[in-house]
Amino acid sequence: MPILQHSSYRHPPRYQFNGHLQTILPGMFRKIDLPYERERLELADGDFVDIDWLEQPGRRLLVLSHGLEGNSERHYVKGMAKLFFEQGWSVLAWNCRSCSGEMNRHFRLYHHGEINDFGEVIAHALHTKDYSEIALVGFSMGGNITMKYLGVHGRAVPTAITRAVAFSSPTDLKSGAAVLDQPANRLYKKRFLRKLRAKIEVKAQLFPGTLDLSKLDDIRIWRDFDEYFSAPLCGYSSAEEFYEQASARNFMAGITVPTLLVNAQNDPILTPACSPVDICDKHPYLYLETPREGGHVGFELRRKPFMWSEYRAWEFCQR
Repeated sequence: MPILQHSSYRHPPRYQFNGHLQTILPGMFRKIDLPYERERLELADGDFVDIDWLEQPGRRLLVLSHGLEGNSERHYVKGMAKLFFEQGWSVLAWNCRSCSGEMNRHFRLYHHGEINDFGEVIAHALHTKDYSEIALVGFSMGGNITMKYLGVHGRAVPTAITRAVAFSSPTDLKSGAAVLDQPANRLYKKRFLRKLRAKIEVKAQLFPGTLDLSKLDDIRIWRDFDEYFSAPLCGYSSAEEFYEQASARNFMAGITVPTLLVNAQNDPILTPACSPVDICDKHPYLYLETPREGGHVGFELRRKPFMWSEYRAWEFCQR
């Protein structure tokens, strides 16, 4: 499909005058209460993921995938869930391994390219109820997972999946890793490393001899972290193999479901390579929208109860 030359997202609140503020501020004070019902899904390999449901009559389901070190409680997940639920959809917000408040059982953690767990979540949803329409919405890492899943499986995806939307998605992980090392992104890098370091230390205790914790002090750039920890924890031989196999842009050509990728031009932790114009330009199912502003999973509107991203996903999924 043609690249969308114009976006309906125009202006964030005036006090959010750059991409960093548009990234950080939307989630600081937003509180959304939802009556989630949690279910533990036992995976085929003996591990588990936790799923949060909002169920109601009808056969339409929204499946939500969170970002790196996020979970189903993040404001962007709950905001999207609330809007769709109010419009009559059931909602499934799943938590990647180790992200629901309890460490997973196996050595392996989640990662940007983990589509097997995602596939099991979707299969479980279809086994639970005969949904006639399923929309997939992913944020940041979750958007990358969503698009890789659709690209890898192509026409073999369940026929009930009719639409997909990805917001602020690092479809090119190699360039995304490099941009985190920029001085302006110290806050994001430090936050991610702090949370991931805590999990790595737990894994080292649970699986003695598998990880060299001394390498934590050797990390200078984000690629070091991926080389020393992301790759072995995710089953890859190196950071390079991890970037190649986990980046959605390497699989997006296979997508056969109408899919919208929205990446803001001022997103502080994405690069132009994460918005692959060359792939989307003539692809029959891919839409690429790059608003000038919005930050990373921001897209706040003035005096509106929902984010622009939530209205945009709803609009796209209704077509």
